[in-house]
Formats: sequence, C-alpha cells, structure tokens
Amino acid sequence: MEHAVYKRGTGDSLLLVGLYVDDLIICGPNNLKIAEFKEQMKNTFSMSDLGLLSYYLGMEVKQEKHQITICQKAYAAKIVEMVNMTRCNPCDTPMEQRLKLTTAKPGTELDVTSYRRLIGSLRYLVNTRPDIAYAMGIASRFVEALAKEHWSTVKRIVRYIKGTLDYGCKFQKGDGIGLNLLGYTDSDCSGDLVRKKSTFGIIFFLGSNLVTWSSQKHKVVALSSCEAEYITAALGACQGVWLSRLIAELVGGETQKFSLLIDNQSAIELAKNPVFHDRSKHIDTRYHYIRDCIEKNIVDVNHVGTDEQVADILTKPLGRIKFVEFRLKLGVIPVQQD
Repeated sequence: MEHAVYKRGTGDSLLLVGLYVDDLIICGPNNLKIAEFKEQMKNTFSMSDLGLLSYYLGMEVKQEKHQITICQKAYAAKIVEMVNMTRCNPCDTPMEQRLKLTTAKPGTELDVTSYRRLIGSLRYLVNTRPDIAYAMGIASRFVEALAKEHWSTVKRIVRYIKGTLDYGCKFQKGDGIGLNLLGYTDSDCSGDLVRKKSTFGIIFFLGSNLVTWSSQKHKVVALSSCEAEYITAALGACQGVWLSRLIAELVGGETQKFSLLIDNQSAIELAKNPVFHDRSKHIDTRYHYIRDCIEKNIVDVNHVGTDEQVADILTKPLGRIKFVEFRLKLGVIPVQQD
C-alpha cells in the first residue's frame, strides 16, 4: 500500500490521517473527534492505540506545548556503530569546504558493496537532517565508480553525525506568521566535474517551520549561472504550487500566493521580463513555467542577499561559521529526548 494522507470533516471537526502500510498518524483540533475515530477503527480492524506519537518509522518525536521536535538519534548511532566509528573524532561540517569530486580512474575502482549499504542508510537520515542533504547527494553520485576520496568523504559525514547525534528538526507553534509559505531556491554553476551539470537546492518554510527540502543535480546542462538559477526557480515554483494547493486542501481554505527568494538578479529579471528572449530562447519550454505563475499572481519572486540565502547549504560545502548559521535557520537543533 502506498503512503497517503486522508482528510475528514472541516473546522473543529477536521481530522487528518497519515497512513504508511499499517501505521497511522491521526491529528486534529478536537480530541473527542480523534478518540471517536480511534474507536471506529478498532471496531473495524484489529488495531492497537499507542497513544501520543513518540516514535514513527525510526523517527523519535517529542511533543511539547509550543513545539514539536523530531530526530533519529538511535538510528544515527546505529549507523556510526555499523562502520565501527564510535570512537572517531567528530567534525564541525559534513563536507570539506571547496571539495570537488570526480569518478574513479579505470582500473582503480574499489568494491562498492559496503559503500552502497552505508549510502542507503545515510540517505534515510536526511528525513530529519537537511544539514547533510548536500553532502549525501554528492556522495551518492559515485556508487558505480568508487575511489578512496569518495570513502573519505562519506566517512567525514559519519564523523559529523557522530558529533551531532541528538540533532533534529523543530516545529514551533504560534509564531505569529501564520501559514504563509516561503521558498528559497539556489544553484551552483556546473559544479559537477563529470557531466558539468549544476546542483540546486530548494527549501520551503511554512511560517517559521521548515517543511520540505531538496538538493539534487539538474537534468540539463546550464550555459550560465543565470540559467542555472532560472531553472531552479522554475522547479521551486512547481514545488510551491503543489505545497500551496496541498495546504489549502488540508485546512479547507483558498490557495494562497507564496513567495520565492532568489539571490540572482538576472534570473529574477528573466522570470519577470519575457523581453529577454534572445538570452533564453534555448531554454526548454517547461522551465518558463515560472513566468506563467508570476503572470497569474500565484507567486511573488524577490531578491535575497547571498548572506541570507538559506538554500546555499544545499548547493555547496560551506565553512563552519556559515554552515552553523544556516543550520540554525533551518531549525536543526539539539533535541532533548526523555
């Protein structure tokens, strides 16, 4: 069975049910409605009520009056133990600054079995650790042609995790911002030394809370930094439209306009001004979707300074000070579990 979200009722009677195989998460504003739904499910299926959510699919959840935190401390500790690095020296960042990797030279490849197993385990940790998303994306590109430097890179990620085992995401209530959706998009330019493709980062906040993040490689080669940022903005617009529609459906309201922050002025002008035809006529039509969103008043595209571009953490390895600053802005903090 595929995972899904189901909705019943509106207003104070609203119930949202998250389903994954045979595990359910039930939430809503009315405790009586939640209890009533649980009884209905128990009478129909053989089910157990585990009470207030504290553990789900390897994620440790702590619910307090004004915030919820999630982490994967126990799972992260198992990963460190799996590679016999429980006594390793921790490091401050998951990836060395300005590091560039390429595929192994023919005849020098290493066995990839253990590497693939570790990569697979670490990728699940990204569900609560956006701070390692970029490093994991880079390390995952070399499962076919593995070299010593790739092993060194992924071991550094483990060393970073060793020093931040209890870190996770926080979600605060009542910050006064409401349900405003705010996105950040950023991209490097041809950072991939093998195929010359760019790496992009997309982050969305609902109020002050991080709700989705992505660090991936473009499917096409960009001819300039402007084009790389423009393509990323189009992908961010697609994500924002989907999120805004989902939120509207869940809360039973109208689809709201969202904001997208980009640190490249040329990309913003290209999105807002179709006169730039000569500079963009080679770009695939699908990436001009953002222009249509702007014209329909679905999204506001604005400039953000590089120093405030939080998505930078998903596009390049940062120095310690900047990395820690952006990690805090993402809401990734030490989580105290009972």
